[in-house]
Amino acid sequence: MLSRTAEHLYWMARYIERTETTARLLEVGARNALLPNATGGYRNDWEAVLLAKGTLEPFLDKYKETNQRNIETWLFFDSDNPSSVYSCLSAARENARVVRTALTAPAWDAINTSFQELQQLHRTERSKLMVTDLCEWTLRSCQLIRGAIMSTQLRNDGYDFMGIGTTAERADNTARLIDVKYYVLLPSVNYVGSGLDQSQWALLLQSMTAQRAFNWSYQGEITAAKIAHLLILNRRFPRSLRACVQWYCEHLDNLAESYQTATAAQEVAHTLLDDLRAATVEDIFEEGLHEFLARFMSRNAEVATTVQEVYLSGMPA
Repeated sequence: MLSRTAEHLYWMARYIERTETTARLLEVGARNALLPNATGGYRNDWEAVLLAKGTLEPFLDKYKETNQRNIETWLFFDSDNPSSVYSCLSAARENARVVRTALTAPAWDAINTSFQELQQLHRTERSKLMVTDLCEWTLRSCQLIRGAIMSTQLRNDGYDFMGIGTTAERADNTARLIDVKYYVLLPSVNYVGSGLDQSQWALLLQSMTAQRAFNWSYQGEITAAKIAHLLILNRRFPRSLRACVQWYCEHLDNLAESYQTATAAQEVAHTLLDDLRAATVEDIFEEGLHEFLARFMSRNAEVATTVQEVYLSGMPA
């Protein structure tokens, strides 16, 4: 496969996953805005959401005020924001368009139809659009696209590049969602273990569609340690950090077998997987959850960079 084709498939998959995560973050912010704060009013966690996406400064440059309406527009429709749902789905569709012959008809149709529906939403009067409806539409569209890819694409090297793009992006996004909850949203360490703390952990499960997975996997009350285990170390949960790293290791192993060449990308990815297998929740909390997540995101980014260098820059045809 040409490196150009591989790169478009890889980034198409990353943008689809990024689209979904932006919607999940938007939903977290909207739901957290309904939670009471310590003074009896309501919390404003929108800046935390923008910090998680790394777009706080450009948002403030354009909109000045961090109110819900401005942030909904910025995160969903604003083409000036490269992380908005509109920008990400547009980028995914453009990457898919360039390599249409590498995609099955159902996969392309799912991507193209979602983009057309998004343009219709863009033309709809904002007062008629609820943020929960926008988030639900985004999650449903992304899941339909991935379903079409998984059920119709040949398991060849192109599928592996899409798999690496999806799981590398998902790992980073899961880490960011956890970090927003634990490091940014909680107003003070004095609230750890409080009702506010517990409600935010429960909200994090909801935003990641993980409530049933949690109930099936753990007994008793919801605790930070159990949720951290589910989202970081539980290999059976498809959005956990370990599951994502394990999947892109498998895709990298498939590529190494296809091209009969072991790569530095494999080595970096498997080292990260081995460390996650050996980790415990106690180790993570002792290090500090924010510090652990920051270190993980850096190492995950190293895997993505190495994949770029090895496969997407001058890969053999």
